[in-house]
Amino acid sequence: MSGLRVVQVTEALAPACGALERLCFPHADPAQLIDVEDVVASSQIFPEGFFVVLDGEQVVGQAAGIFLDFDFSRPQHSIISITGAHQCGNHRPDGAWYYGTDMAVHPDHRRRGIGRMLYELRKDLVRRHGKRGILAGASIPGFAAHKHVMSAAEYIDRVVGGELYDPTLSFQLHNGFRAVTPLENYLRDEAIDSWAALIVWDNPDLREAKQF
Repeated sequence: MSGLRVVQVTEALAPACGALERLCFPHADPAQLIDVEDVVASSQIFPEGFFVVLDGEQVVGQAAGIFLDFDFSRPQHSIISITGAHQCGNHRPDGAWYYGTDMAVHPDHRRRGIGRMLYELRKDLVRRHGKRGILAGASIPGFAAHKHVMSAAEYIDRVVGGELYDPTLSFQLHNGFRAVTPLENYLRDEAIDSWAALIVWDNPDLREAKQF
């Protein structure tokens, strides 16, 4: 972690954050990824929820999110429908949950603990604000190699059970998240047929958080 520092997003960082997003998600629809305008909007609406990791002056990691309420009886959603305009338009300061809209680490800087650090920053934010926990639609890149022989639901179950390893979902499970349900048409990505997994981290400071 030597040489790394974390800052809140600013408008000046928007071009670099947009470039990192495109680099990290090459198979996703660029129109549904966070771009420069989205980052600028986040810097104006909820900068506290958008963490940026710098190595010197280079953006090497980022984690964005907003506060909102969530209906677990109707969990299906897409990244666009739940986040609103610029993937931050649905931010509500009094929302019960922190919804993670984006997490990206530069390929050349992985295995340096950046991802884990970003999750800890999110957890700390949730605790400080007394929110119920963290929600996110987790990408399942490993599904691309299995989609012809099993459903997304079976794949997620087998990752949760430890039978299969997924580069993203397995990491999130190891960081205290649990998988709730598959999300269909979450983010257009031909490699994984646009599937994701709804994941939840419950704030341990709130005993009533886990109610579903």
